[in-house]
Order: sequence, then structure tokens, then C-alpha cells
Amino acid sequence: MGRKLDNAKNLYLEGILEGRAREAVTAYTGDRYTQHSTGVRDGIEGFVEFFEDFLERNPVRDIRIVRGWEDGRYVFLQAYQNINDGEAEWVTTDFFDTDEDDRIVEHWDVIAAVAGPNPSGRTQIDGSTEIADLDRTEANKAVVRGLIADCLAVGATAANLADYIAADYLQHNPEVGDGRDHFAALVQDPDRPLNYDELVLCVGRGNFVATLCRANWNGDPLAQVDIFRLEDGKVVEHWDNSEPVPSPEESVNSGKF
Repeated sequence: MGRKLDNAKNLYLEGILEGRAREAVTAYTGDRYTQHSTGVRDGIEGFVEFFEDFLERNPVRDIRIVRGWEDGRYVFLQAYQNINDGEAEWVTTDFFDTDEDDRIVEHWDVIAAVAGPNPSGRTQIDGSTEIADLDRTEANKAVVRGLIADCLAVGATAANLADYIAADYLQHNPEVGDGRDHFAALVQDPDRPLNYDELVLCVGRGNFVATLCRANWNGDPLAQVDIFRLEDGKVVEHWDNSEPVPSPEESVNSGKF
């Protein structure tokens, strides 16, 4: 585990789980802290302002880091949050940029409510967590970039989906079952509601790659995170998370991206 990853985890666990917002954000962020989280202003004071209120309203917090890795200057985390003994349950996916001292200088997130198991009985967070194939990081990121461009982007037909997705791949989307055929039925539909407009971040380590994309659902802007696990050059497991993008008038920072 690297220092960048430690800093990102500690911002979560010390700042939110343990309730020490000011101490954590001061310890783990750099000369700037550019914020893209909905409702949170930039900087240390923006973080403190938001989370001191959050902590007061939500005294019972169970937060677990499910997956996480660093890739160069970037860090990715997937977390499960249970607030006030089940009053709210969230899956949170976070990307962090860091400075030369490994301190956090920018943050993006996508948060969604926990849903029930999907048609294959899988949840949004269960499944493989073991990072392997460290020598294949860049190759796997290239596969994921190709998948998004050829199969998920606006106008893509997904005719070559089999080049990217294993036939028996495992799916953690709450509404879709296992297998390439179920995924193909969605993405090869010319009237599909979900389309990807821009790949914003691609952060990988070995067999895992996470992406943040500008997307749209029937034309409405969406922040879309996907987590892919790959074997032998194809995706064998997939998790995702999405969140509507607030309008510029609703934003208190520079925006979701």
C-alpha cells in the first residue's frame, strides 16, 4: 500500500468514520483541495463546513473501504457506508489527484444508494478484491478505453463487444444479470438510454481499472463510474455507480468533473 492510498483512506476513515473532519483534511490534503463532490465547497474549510454538519446529523456511521488502489498520481476507492443503523446505505466511488508529496489536491466522487441483489444474486460491492497481474496495468487500461470508445460512447454500435467482454463475465449492476448476452442486449440497442460522452479519468492497477465518465441517461447528464476486473485481456467482472449531475446553478464548486 502506497502513501497516496493511505492518505485517501485516512481522509475517509479518520475524517468521516471517526468524526475528525478538520484534523484529517488538514493532515492529508495539499496546498489546494479542489472539490467536485456535490454540495461541498473547495478547500479545507469547505470540507469542514460540510462534514461537521454531516457528522452532527449522523452520529452512527459504519464505513468500509471495499476496493482501492493508486496509479501514478491518482487514487481510486470504492466504499460502503451505512448511516444511522441502516437509515441510509450508500456505495461511494472516489477518485483523488495528489501532489508531489502524495497529499490530496483534487477529489471527484459518485454516490448511489445501495440496491438489492441483481438477477444473478450479486450485490454492488461483493466479488473479487485481489489485485494481480501488475505488469498488465497499461494493457488493461487500453482495453477499457477501447470498450468505452467502441461499445459505450455516443454512436457506438458495440458490434465488437466480444473483443472486450468475456462470455461468462460477472455483473454487479443491480438490474443486470451475469453474462455477456445480458450486457449485449443493453448496449446493442440503438435506443439505449445510457451513452458515454467523455472519458474523464482512467485509474488502474493490474487486473482492476476504474473509470469516471461524463455520460447521459436519455439526454440528462450523468456522472458514471465503472470498475472492471480483467483476465487475459477481457473484462470478467464489472461494478458501476452513477449519479445525476447538478446544474451549474446548483453547484457550490467547479462542478462534477
